[in-house]
Amino acid sequence: MNKSQLIQAIAESAGLTRSQAARALDGTTEAIRKALRKGEMVTLVGFGVFYVGKRAARAGRDPRTGAAIQIQATRLPKFRAGKSLRDAVN
Repeated sequence: MNKSQLIQAIAESAGLTRSQAARALDGTTEAIRKALRKGEMVTLVGFGVFYVGKRAARAGRDPRTGAAIQIQATRLPKFRAGKSLRDAVN
């Protein structure tokens, strides 16, 4: 499912127009993005939790030259599915 298909599904499910559903989806993703940027967790009960994970610095290899390189530590968004979402998939 791509974004336009998701917008159509939201519009049908919530009884909204496609433009209203698109604004709602964009607002939701932007709110999640802002919360994660602040380091906050976003919990949607029954669906899951969005949170910021940390990846430590590590040594790696440049695939072109084979030279050893140092890969910097980074923060990245992660998602942990809730129980009802896991049960719905299985």
